Amino acid sequence: MRALIQVADGAHVEVDGDVVGGFDDTGLVVLLGVTHSDDEAIAAKIATKIAHLRILPGEESVLQAGAPVLLISQFTLYGDVRKGRRPGWTAAAPGAVSEPLYEEVGAVLRGLGVDVSTGEFGAQMRVGLINNGPFTIWLDSAELPAS
Repeated sequence: MRALIQVADGAHVEVDGDVVGGFDDTGLVVLLGVTHSDDEAIAAKIATKIAHLRILPGEESVLQAGAPVLLISQFTLYGDVRKGRRPGWTAAAPGAVSEPLYEEVGAVLRGLGVDVSTGEFGAQMRVGLINNGPFTIWLDSAELPAS
């Protein structure tokens, strides 16, 4: 599982011209990609890491600050551009695998007390944000410690 995490001073996501999620204060925008080997344990690990990252102003986590998270599914985080001119998507899990795991990340975050809004899985979305810093973190479950 891969997450691109951005500290933002406001963000929103639109589907078919309608705002379906977002926040107006400081929070995190998390673009989340799922691969074939991911499972619920990895989803819980990524969600817990996101909730506890001390990357908001004052070195606070979203839990400490009571800050929101906008969670967006993003299969393109597994795009492979090593050969040719078009990305390959074979490393991205299909929707039947990735959607429940994407939902699980949101559920774990909510279970920890984080205010989570989302886009619409599989939809064409327009995401807008004001990146604070800019501050962007790349999180890959393959690089996290085993326990």
